Amino acid sequence: MPAAGAKPQPVTSSQSAGNLSSAQKQTVILCALLVVLTAVFYFPVGRNAFVNFDDDHYITGNPHVIAGLSWQTVQRAFTQFYEANWHPLTWLSHALDCQLFGLNPAGPHYENVIWHGINAALLFVVLLSATGRRWSSLMVAALFALHPVNVESVAWASERKNLLSMMFLLLALLAYGWYAKKPNAGRYALVAAMFACGLMSKPQVITLPFVLLLWDYWPLKRSRNLSAAQLLSEKIPLFVLAAISAVVTVRAQKAGGAIHSAILYPFHLRLENAIVSYVRYMGTAFWPAGLSPLYPHPLDLLRTWQVFASIALLSVITALVVWKRERGYLPVGWFWFLGTLVPMIGIIQVGEQAMADRYAYLPLIGLFIAVIWGVAEFCEQRHLPQPLLALPAVVILIVLGSLTYRQVGYWRDSETLWTHALSVTDVRSYKAHFNLAMAYDQEGKYDLAIVQLGQSIDPRDDDPRIHLGLGIYDQRHGDTADAIGQYQAAIKLASDPALKAEAYSNLGGAFRQLKDYPAAKESFSQALQLDPNKTLALVGLGLIAQHEGNFDTATQAYSRAMAIQPTPIGYLLLAKALDQGHHPVEAKAAHEKAAQLTNDLSQAQQAADHLVSF
Repeated sequence: MPAAGAKPQPVTSSQSAGNLSSAQKQTVILCALLVVLTAVFYFPVGRNAFVNFDDDHYITGNPHVIAGLSWQTVQRAFTQFYEANWHPLTWLSHALDCQLFGLNPAGPHYENVIWHGINAALLFVVLLSATGRRWSSLMVAALFALHPVNVESVAWASERKNLLSMMFLLLALLAYGWYAKKPNAGRYALVAAMFACGLMSKPQVITLPFVLLLWDYWPLKRSRNLSAAQLLSEKIPLFVLAAISAVVTVRAQKAGGAIHSAILYPFHLRLENAIVSYVRYMGTAFWPAGLSPLYPHPLDLLRTWQVFASIALLSVITALVVWKRERGYLPVGWFWFLGTLVPMIGIIQVGEQAMADRYAYLPLIGLFIAVIWGVAEFCEQRHLPQPLLALPAVVILIVLGSLTYRQVGYWRDSETLWTHALSVTDVRSYKAHFNLAMAYDQEGKYDLAIVQLGQSIDPRDDDPRIHLGLGIYDQRHGDTADAIGQYQAAIKLASDPALKAEAYSNLGGAFRQLKDYPAAKESFSQALQLDPNKTLALVGLGLIAQHEGNFDTATQAYSRAMAIQPTPIGYLLLAKALDQGHHPVEAKAAHEKAAQLTNDLSQAQQAADHLVSF
């Protein structure tokens, strides 16, 4: 048996084509096995609902996605930032889901499982084609497929971007191996195209040029024949693509208010958290317990000993890897892990989290490579029989798969997800409390919601969404004046135009309840300046116009709102305004539209009449 990392011997003319065909068939069968195993252990995902963790913004509350695929959707995806992101291929993927499945969450969730299985199969093919090591490649791919840390990227519908970007990165690696055998412009263009598609899915793959430099060292071993300058210059077009993506990403994150203040997260704190997080990611790779959708930033809770212990551990491992660099898989695996985590490690703080399982989707492959190739070499040097290795490998995969199966269940719905998150995190998670409050609110558990909202107030970082939630609660319970104060606080604090538009819309509704129609009209108008497609504001203006007897104006507002987000109540309001404006035929058509959208027209009619009555 060849040593670990050794290249396979080429097939000679004396070898039959049948042997080569048999190897290819075995590869196809193993790829299919990876996809099937992924589907088996992720099967419960079909029972999961969309959660209030980006799903409500990326999918269920995104009118451009809900509308399905169209030329307008394509234009918006490529030309506009949305939710602090620019990833047009991901948006188009979500739009296609809505075209195929509507808002049934089973479709997108099962599709995520298929993408993850395909990624596992691609990883196997990439490693096999580059190293010739079938069983080591298969074990790395199987660990990737069944490791519970990757559940977040699969069971969370909004993380389609992780899956797509990984697929394109693996395709780029595969194309690069093809290019390395016979470099030419066409093959290089394919590598660049796959990289560009990956960046347009999620910019986490921005480190691909560095990964390719590692790939040149091992397993391709191009660094033996080409100088470092040649290998670097060869990657210049890819570095240019990476730089462009970095600029666009920072602009998108700033526009969406996702990059947090250096006052709350000073550089020294971000650096300390990054160092400790590297060790924590390693910990979750080898002991995946207590996994959470949100790991709160420790802020001032990090201890000096944690930072220095992490520096010591990382330094020792790096020194050992450099010392044993002739075993190419060790430096490649280790520096793959360190390097691909750099964009997500938190030096630039995006969001409130200290780390995230989804950020490990690409980096942990490096650790898997280093460990599996190291184990294979150790066993070969001691002439251990392969069946002896198969048993512990199968046991490990079954254990990981079982943990994955259980972890998928925590993503069943918003209440389950955030209850679990609060049970496994040591640092108080204000956002988890807030999201659990929103879940309770959606379920009508208002008393539980207000308790969680109280727990979600972070004295270090006043969140406008909390004020918005408290305002909704106050308004629902008749405390309209207090609600107005909360909405005004949210407007003052919000930097995200979409959030500010939501607060203005709710403020307009509160003023309308108090019959302060001029203030209500002004608030709705402010909301529409920030978001011209804000249906709540359009309906609010329609209600005011209807109250004032301006039925044509009301009709225009309702019609525009229904073109954006059709609802039975909205169409009933439109029908009434048309009837009052002496357009009986159009009124009847609007009423029929409402009937098509609901199974309980009388209840919708009561809600519409209630809105018109005050």
